[in-house]
Amino acid sequence: MLRFLIRRSLAAVTTIFAISVVSFIIIQLPPGDFLTSYMANLAQMGERVPDEVIVAMRDTYGLGEPIYIQYFKWMRGVLRGDFGQSMEWGVPVNTLIWDRLGLTVMVGLSSILFVWVVAIPIGVFSATHQYSPFDYVFTFLGFLGLAIPNFLLALVLMWVGFSVFGANVGGLFSPEYADAPWSMAKVLDLFSHLIIPMLIVGTAGTAGLLRTMRANMLDEINQPYVETARAKGLSERRLTWKYPVRVALNPFVSTVGYALPDLVGGVIIVAVVLNLPTIGPLLLRALLSQDMFMAGAIVLIISVLTVLGTFISDILLAALDPRIRLD
Repeated sequence: MLRFLIRRSLAAVTTIFAISVVSFIIIQLPPGDFLTSYMANLAQMGERVPDEVIVAMRDTYGLGEPIYIQYFKWMRGVLRGDFGQSMEWGVPVNTLIWDRLGLTVMVGLSSILFVWVVAIPIGVFSATHQYSPFDYVFTFLGFLGLAIPNFLLALVLMWVGFSVFGANVGGLFSPEYADAPWSMAKVLDLFSHLIIPMLIVGTAGTAGLLRTMRANMLDEINQPYVETARAKGLSERRLTWKYPVRVALNPFVSTVGYALPDLVGGVIIVAVVLNLPTIGPLLLRALLSQDMFMAGAIVLIISVLTVLGTFISDILLAALDPRIRLD
């Protein structure tokens, strides 16, 4: 197990280094440098950057120096939490990212929890009651969940919430708590608004993993080790959850690392429709306005979280299935 962890750790560090290089290349893609674009944006608004600020920023970001020097200075700032200056917003990138990143992770974790709580028991039930009426119903609902786009489901729920209940289901906070400091009342308000995004984001994942769980269970429940356990007199319920379910859970654990980037890149339209203060709309706006420090920082953070999530998935898989760490 220790050798497995060392191999995975070295692979994760190497991947993060490669991601940081790609993120820096994204920042360098526009013509000129960051400071030139920043000064041009301020000039359009009738403002001027003082000379001492220009000198300080050139020294901070290594502008005018070789590209590798600029990279190492940028990484030194990143390790201290300084991701540069947003050209569009005119404020440090980290002040815009951290609050949205926390809400993004919260929506992602709640969606994963929803998917697991719903898909696992339904998938197990469908496999152990194959071709029953309930199996056909869950199969139909699974295909329906895969076929309906998330953004369309978001629009429908917003219309139902407004026309039937007279409530606005968009956003993660009520208007009176949007800019208020954190308190227990604000946390409870967040949880009350988290239900709709959790249902919408988790619908497609639930439908897909439900079918995966059912298929894996059907492959496992007739294996010789299951028949042996059944012949020894183990109860059907205990047998099912102790042996085949454990093996069938591998796809669930292996997809943990991909949940966050899917939330950012795959449901940007949903976040825009529901007016969610998450990373997705911020990334879209940064790309449209060519705010490269903002875009590069978000790509770097999400990619690093993906690598860490994949590393955690590898550890959980190795603990769940000994074949993985032995091979």
